[in-house]
Amino acid sequence: MSGLARENVAGAKRVVVKVGSSSISGENSDQITLLVDALAETYGRGIEVVLISSGAVATGMPFLNLEERPSDVATQQAAAAVGQNVLIFRYQESLDRYGIAAGTVLLTEGDALNEPYRSNTRRALERLLDLRILPVVNENDTVAVYGLRFGSNDRLAALVATLIRADLLIMLSDVDALYTKPPHLPGAVKLDFIGADDPLDAFEFSSGGATGVGTGGASTKVVAARLATEAGTAVLVTSTELAAAALRGEHVGTWFEPKATQERHALL
Repeated sequence: MSGLARENVAGAKRVVVKVGSSSISGENSDQITLLVDALAETYGRGIEVVLISSGAVATGMPFLNLEERPSDVATQQAAAAVGQNVLIFRYQESLDRYGIAAGTVLLTEGDALNEPYRSNTRRALERLLDLRILPVVNENDTVAVYGLRFGSNDRLAALVATLIRADLLIMLSDVDALYTKPPHLPGAVKLDFIGADDPLDAFEFSSGGATGVGTGGASTKVVAARLATEAGTAVLVTSTELAAAALRGEHVGTWFEPKATQERHALL
């Protein structure tokens, strides 16, 4: 059957929203309020919402007196342990304005890919949604090491979206859309719509964020979008400040058309 169409976003039943580190940490930590406003508005329409939030390491860095993202694994893990606690507190403090409770879900790659952990992860998320709890999902950076990591929270978001059969995945960053090349370069053109089978090898997507506190970039979003759309989940890529507009179904960002499938299925 056909997946969600762009003009029907407001009618989606289940949405996964992913936000990057640079959008909700450091000087942009106040954007958590704007993001929560957008999520609460969507929640208030009866839509099930899951938030994939990066930012544990970036949020923890100031508490460890670090000005740059640490390069060694042990210090990254320490920053994540401190930062995850602070990050969830900030989300819950903002959600309290709407009487919404958050539920923390920390995952490693095996939790989303391997049985029986995969089924357990789906069951936990489904139950939180049934109870009208807003799951806040992140990679478990405190324990995840090479071989257990998703690589980026964009990929984590795509796997979670397919695992729970979300209608839509919205990936938020500092840029309003995807472009044919990094938007600061001359000749960069905004990509409005990408069909399920459109080739993308002619475009130049950046592999890292501009701030240096995150691990993703436009290229990881494209790969993640393809993962999700292959399973029938539509994807929208836009900026955090446009989250409310995106969730209302306004024409913003870059839309990835989902593949039509006979039966919605989760990626393995």
